[in-house]
Amino acid sequence: MEAVENILKRRSIRKYTTEKIDADTMHKLLECGMAGPTCVNARDWAFIAVDDNELLAKLAECNGRPAGMLPDAAAAIIVCGDLSRAFPRAKDYWIIDASIATQNIVLAANAMGIGTVWLGTYPQMERVEKIEKLLELPEEIVPLAVIALGYPAEEKPDDKFIYEESRVHFNKW
Repeated sequence: MEAVENILKRRSIRKYTTEKIDADTMHKLLECGMAGPTCVNARDWAFIAVDDNELLAKLAECNGRPAGMLPDAAAAIIVCGDLSRAFPRAKDYWIIDASIATQNIVLAANAMGIGTVWLGTYPQMERVEKIEKLLELPEEIVPLAVIALGYPAEEKPDDKFIYEESRVHFNKW
């Protein structure tokens, strides 16, 4: 799938088949997450791949009602910031860096025929703290997002209108 087409056709998929995601595919998704740019090349992210059904259900509880599809997902990737590697003069760049990694994973998955939902965790601290506790994360690791992954059992229309001319300004407001 061509890059622009992939971006424009990506949709959040919340219903999945029972097909599992193999280790090579998961590795490729994680590699794509790591391929994005980071502030001063800090690579200030960390990833937790989950394919255990019990743990997926517990992650759903941590992230609340919007994560209702997680127990039926084939897997999830939790994208985290690693504050020990963050740019010292502006540590919050980890949020941007981890978001880029998340977007790379979502787009790569779409190109590979895998459906995803980006489930926001940070900055909702109740969700962050629940996931930190569940996964026994070290203090310097902060979960940004949970990506639900699975082969689609639903189709979304391609005709979603995205471009909003009124939101664009050239050279000045």
